[in-house]
Amino acid sequence: MAAIATIGFGEAAQAFVSGWQADAAVKTLGRIASFDVKIGDPSQRNTLLDASSRLDVECTETAKEALAGRGVVFSLVTADRALEAAKRVANLLDSDALYLDCNSCSPATKAAASKLVDAAGAVYVDVAVMSPVYPARHLTPLLVSGPGADRAQQELTKLGMNARIAGEKVGQASSIKMLRSVMVKGLEALTAECVLAARRAGVEEDVLASLQASDPGMDWIKRSAYNLERMMVHGKRRASEMQEVAATLRELGIPDRMASATVEWQRQLGELEIRDSDASVNGRADSILERILG
Repeated sequence: MAAIATIGFGEAAQAFVSGWQADAAVKTLGRIASFDVKIGDPSQRNTLLDASSRLDVECTETAKEALAGRGVVFSLVTADRALEAAKRVANLLDSDALYLDCNSCSPATKAAASKLVDAAGAVYVDVAVMSPVYPARHLTPLLVSGPGADRAQQELTKLGMNARIAGEKVGQASSIKMLRSVMVKGLEALTAECVLAARRAGVEEDVLASLQASDPGMDWIKRSAYNLERMMVHGKRRASEMQEVAATLRELGIPDRMASATVEWQRQLGELEIRDSDASVNGRADSILERILG
């Protein structure tokens, strides 16, 4: 099995690593190396080192140290840093190494990154992570595309991962991810706009009951609480992703009105950094309203 490195050691990287380590079927997995730019930030350095130590990952001071001798490299940064990460590491990759770009970016961003990686002699693969990494961790569904998709699927299978080939062109996997997010993250934003206004007006029970009657296949109370929680915890990252979604729509000649509005809702709720609200839909709505209305 090829030696592994990650660029970025946030939630997704930690989820994958912990899943591999707990999977008895994944054998001969050597020590993983990781480089994360947070290593140079005094306010984040200790948190990063603690997470690396807990998962027995070699947290390096430079990207060059992390990538030396590594045949499979997972890029797991935020969407707005994905191209920057490719620029930083492309010329440090071993010849013929697999560069698995797992970031939520537009097809055009992925294509730009692929040119950098391929020109350096490595193999770029467009990877789309198709659901939250918890609780599934390394079993989270993945789509892969590009000329190296077959090889990538083989390597990911050795790691016990759930990867399916989306096509032979870079951008095919990311297109599916991006356009799905129009609906998934957009529905979260619509939930916030609807539920917060309903709670403010004092008619939330009637509104949710009406939605339940119209669409009994969904538990609207449970789903609304979940959607608010997703935005509260992950809104900043989702906002970055939705900027890439909006770019994807524009690349296709489609207006990005809903996607751009979703960026603003996701960012606003994420920046509130609420972590201790009542878990009910009304409790979460109240915590948000208290912050945004003062």
